[in-house]
Amino acid sequence: MKMESIVSLQVIETERFILRPVRVSDAGLLQMYAGDERVARFTRSIPHPLPPGAVEAFIDRCRSDSRKEDVWVMDGSGHGLSEVLGVIGLEHMERGQSQIGYWVAPVMWNTGLASEAVNALLDANPQEITTVFAEVFQDNPGSARVLTNAGFEYLGDAEAFSVARGAKVNTWTYLKKLA
Repeated sequence: MKMESIVSLQVIETERFILRPVRVSDAGLLQMYAGDERVARFTRSIPHPLPPGAVEAFIDRCRSDSRKEDVWVMDGSGHGLSEVLGVIGLEHMERGQSQIGYWVAPVMWNTGLASEAVNALLDANPQEITTVFAEVFQDNPGSARVLTNAGFEYLGDAEAFSVARGAKVNTWTYLKKLA
């Protein structure tokens, strides 16, 4: 029997939820939300439709000791909300830099949840980074507001490939200095 890797990410508390490491038991809710086209189309990496095994592979990557991205689940179970409200991550870059990415379950859109998660993660700064980058698709102004409200500065336009859309999509790129 294979032992699960112990993920050593700090738990970060917010007013309405905690940010905690991804668990194997999150698979069902991750499948439901990440399998929603409204979520997938605003990410670079989530395919739609979600193929069999995709969520399990994501969980394995998140829990790996050699992961390139630290990922937390927004868990509201301690506050009467769902155990999985969304996901937020910091992808390691170099020279004290990371790129932040997040998605929120559609039922929780426009509730300030993403802003709360972004601000909590940046305040905790678990990777002890000095610079954070972010990008959002230009047809997702809500995520752009999350970033600008968190103090990110607009850097410029670019484009990124969206697996769910099967196409390149125009993006806005942002930067925030933490130290």
